[in-house]
Order: sequence, then structure tokens, then C-alpha cells
Amino acid sequence: MEHRQTTDTARERVLIAGFHAGSRELGLESTDETLDELEALISTAGGDVVLRTIQNRAAPEPATLFGEGKCEEIREAVEANDIDLVVFDNDLSPIQMKNLEDRLNCPILDRTGVILDIFASRASTAEGKLQVALAQYKYLLPRLAGQGRNLSRQTASGGKSPIGTRGPGETKLETDRRHIRERITRLEAELETVRRVRGEQRKKREKSEIPLVALVGYTNAGKSTLLNALTNAEGSDAVHTADRLFDTLDPTTRSLTLPDKSEILLTDTVGFIKNLPHQLISAFRATLEELEYADLVLHIVDASDEMRDEQMRVTDQLADELCGSEVPRIRVYNKCDRCTPDQLVAETADTVCISAVKRRNLEKLIEMIRTAVSARRVDFDWKLPYAKAGLLSKLYDTARVDSEEYEADGIRVKGSCDQKLYGQVCKLLGVNE
Repeated sequence: MEHRQTTDTARERVLIAGFHAGSRELGLESTDETLDELEALISTAGGDVVLRTIQNRAAPEPATLFGEGKCEEIREAVEANDIDLVVFDNDLSPIQMKNLEDRLNCPILDRTGVILDIFASRASTAEGKLQVALAQYKYLLPRLAGQGRNLSRQTASGGKSPIGTRGPGETKLETDRRHIRERITRLEAELETVRRVRGEQRKKREKSEIPLVALVGYTNAGKSTLLNALTNAEGSDAVHTADRLFDTLDPTTRSLTLPDKSEILLTDTVGFIKNLPHQLISAFRATLEELEYADLVLHIVDASDEMRDEQMRVTDQLADELCGSEVPRIRVYNKCDRCTPDQLVAETADTVCISAVKRRNLEKLIEMIRTAVSARRVDFDWKLPYAKAGLLSKLYDTARVDSEEYEADGIRVKGSCDQKLYGQVCKLLGVNE
């Protein structure tokens, strides 16, 4: 059991514990590095980690994850150190959470619960609050049975609420499965409305031919700082930035005029993290699905972080799930002003090293964005037979039409569109791409 130095007696005293079975497939690979990240999450949520421990065991105990001896060791540490909360680095099943709460005689939370709690404290827009509430209800539903201590801690958002209690605001055991399901159904309906609105906004953007560039990356990689730097946002127009995890929750979109006078939209997204709760991915579908329609993805990397390779792997995996496979990506190594010579990487056609804070090498990044975005547009000059005149309406909806002329044997139409639409129309017209 490793003791940690606390910083504020008014903050909750937390013990964190991880289980390592040496098997990535089981999701049971807690290490000192993952506990460091969990400790940062706890600090962000408003707690101080007093003790930390890892159990290395060939296989987990089904009922409690940890072995009997380790559970007793943690229980004694809870009593001896006035621990307010025990947080596990691994996701716990509902029955494991109940059994551990009984064994340790202390409120229990897992990594997912901490992340959801942070999101609840960060959400500021109506949409963000809806998404967080939906994620928390889906997390809470299977954990209702026997969770008396945790439910009794449940309070409304904000204030000095204990870690793991912020969000929907249910109190004690009045919350039952029927009420939760009703709330989930209502929230999903409201978010579906948000999704439809976003779909209409997307159609307008595609029609106006303004490319969308999405910023993705591990939490605290510097996405918001880069967005501010690229768009010269200052004061009230700037996206709030701070050196803490999940500082940005609600997505922000800003326009940027490139050197060739063309316009793009830059959109900031919520930071990724290892084992990002599936409830969040599901709840934030209306927001994250914008990645699928992006014309370009900027993968922002904290180049100075010792765990950057693992963070890049996690981000790439999630981006592969959320982005279209044909969407090009540029890897942006940020915070290079903090890097040692060994941490710097060689720049390539799709890799650039920058410092958003120091505004270093932003001109090169902007030029790379311009090149990538323009490469996805194709000029067309087609003659549409009158039998296929319906294509003209499709072009007006999803492309930029510069001119149309009605001739004896068809409609001559000129403009530009993305490569996917260009290939589809060429195939319908029977012409070579």
C-alpha cells in the first residue's frame, strides 16, 4: 500500500486500487501509469488520493475482483486513514460493486463512475447536460440493486457534492428501474431531436461547400488551445482552456479563412481517454457523429507526455470507430516547446510538430490543412441527359453548382463536389472519372 501526500483536508480522501491480470483482453491491466491517470482524474473531480495499491493476480475473484486478503488489507487501510471513497481503476460489475461496498464498509466507485462525474461537473450547455444525464442513468440502471450507500450520496450537480454524486440529482432509494427507464426514454427522444437538427445543419454546410475539420485527441492534449490559436480567438470569443483533464466537454465550432481565401470550419471535440465509458460514446452520438462527416481530422498529440504512444493508440482506435475510413488525418504533435530532443519526431507529409501556446509552426499546419481539404474537392463539367435531369437537384443539395445551361441534348452543369459524389455521378452518367 503506497501512501500519497494530501494537499487539502477539505477535499475527499480517496484510496485507489487496480487489478492486473496481465491480460489486455480482460481489461485488467492496471499499472502505475494507469493509476497515475486515475489519480489525475480524482484530482480533477475534487479529491485527494491518500493511498494506492495494485494487486497482481493470475485471475480475478468473480465476486469482488480482488482476493480475500487484499480486500481485508484495503478495509483496514480505509479505517486507519479516514478514507471517504475507494475508487477502482477497473470497471466493476454491479454485483462486484455491491460486494466490495459491503466488505470495505465504504462508498465504492470505478473508473467509469469518476469520468461520468467529471463530465457532469463540466457540462454547461443544455445539450451537454442531456448527454451526461443519459450516460449516468445508463450507468446507474444496472447498479440500483443494493446500492444504498451510493444512492444516499446522490445529489444535484455542482457545489461541494462528493465525487460520484453529481449529475441527474436522484435521492436515496426513490429511484427505481421504472423511473430510470422512463427518464432514459425521454432523454433519448430529446437527443434524437438534437441529432436531427445537427443533420439539417450538416446539409446546409455541405450545400455551402464549407469543409469541416475536426480536432480529436487524448484529453488535455491541447485541442482547445490550438483552436484558439488557429482562429485568433481572444477574450470572450476564446474557448476556455486549463491544464486539467476534460476541460472541454461541450463542442465548439469556429470558422477559419485559409491563405487562399477559402473558408473551413474547425470543431473541437471532447477528449478521449483509455477505456472511455461506452455510455458516453452512446450518449454523445449526436456530437461525435460529426467526425464521420468531417473532411479532415487533426489528431492532436501531447508530444511531451511520456505515455504519448499509448495515448495515440487509444485515440487512433476510437477515431477508427467514429470517423469514416476515407477521411484523411494529420497528426499534430503539440507542446513541442516542452519536449526533450529525444521526444521530437521527424515531420512528414501528414505529420507536423507545433506549439499552440507559443504559436510555433502554425503556418505550416494551416498549409497542410489547405492542401488536404482542397484535395478532396473535384471540379466537374457534366452534360446531364434530360432523362437524368433529377441529378441536378442532387447536385444543388450536396455540391456547389457554378452554372447550368440548357442545350438541345441535355443540361450542361459546372461546379465542384467531393470525390465520393463525383464518383457516384460519373458512374450514373457512364463517364470516366
